[in-house]
Amino acid sequence: MRDRLAASFAPTTSLTIMALAIAAAILGGHAITAQAPAASRPWTAPKTEWGDSDLQGIWNYATMTPVERAANFATKAVLTEEEATAFEEQTNARQRTANTFTAGPDWFDPGTRRLVDRRTSLVVDPPTGRIPPTTAEAQARAAAERRERSGAADGPESLGLNVRCLQWTTAGPPMLPVLYNNNVQLVQTKQHIAIYNEMIHDVRVVPMDGRPHGTLRQWMGDSRGHWDGATLVVDTVNFSEKNPFRGSAEHLHLVERFTRASADTIAYRFTVDDPTVWTAAWTVEFPMHLQAGPMYEYACHEGNARSMEGILKNARYEEAHPPAK
Repeated sequence: MRDRLAASFAPTTSLTIMALAIAAAILGGHAITAQAPAASRPWTAPKTEWGDSDLQGIWNYATMTPVERAANFATKAVLTEEEATAFEEQTNARQRTANTFTAGPDWFDPGTRRLVDRRTSLVVDPPTGRIPPTTAEAQARAAAERRERSGAADGPESLGLNVRCLQWTTAGPPMLPVLYNNNVQLVQTKQHIAIYNEMIHDVRVVPMDGRPHGTLRQWMGDSRGHWDGATLVVDTVNFSEKNPFRGSAEHLHLVERFTRASADTIAYRFTVDDPTVWTAAWTVEFPMHLQAGPMYEYACHEGNARSMEGILKNARYEEAHPPAK
């Protein structure tokens, strides 16, 4: 009897011992893993299937940091944590109560609530953090344009492209942060890169095949791209006088650089040069952060019809009823 019982339990006992051995081995492996974690792998920039740096995605470049450094910060390029917190709180409080914006605070991009790396300016060159002085020629031209704008609008063409919901200078090129609509989507093929800006939904298609610049002047200029290692370089000329960038148009030469800095960051840097406007070239740099998306259409009314009608009707009324002298 004892022999039959022992025989009947033998397979179960063997299986139990085997199971315990396997469990011990698994637990032991986990213990070893916990004691000696694998070294973290360095981040490697992603590449497209044809080997170029992959910049595709939706990116946000909002920041509170101003383009130029305020005079009260003098040569201070970076604020302390306490100074940055105070600056952000004061700016947010002022903008919450301001009534000079087209859109209210509920439109503001969350990224505009903070400084980028506690910096006092987006301008990185010159080291002063300020745009170089303008030339005497540029100053005279700007004064003449101000006098012209002070009169009544003759027609839609007398008003800016942004007023007419046709194009917004800060959407680029070059791109500059504003209170809202700071998203941009990059789409790549081997021959072209498309830069699609949220602000008034403009798309810039940049050839990457080495073709020379054309001769046609365009609102967003004539862009050509190439790779400098892992950095996308976009060279743009032939801007139209109908859409000047800070007073520069026909003679503006813009060079943009897009560098993938991390899994969720692109370093965006641009240099503008126009000897007829500024006494020296200047450079801006700021990060763009990857977004989950989607990017919704900014439906600024095409032509801004109602506003245009009101502006032009008032202009005609003022002409017919000049103020008494």
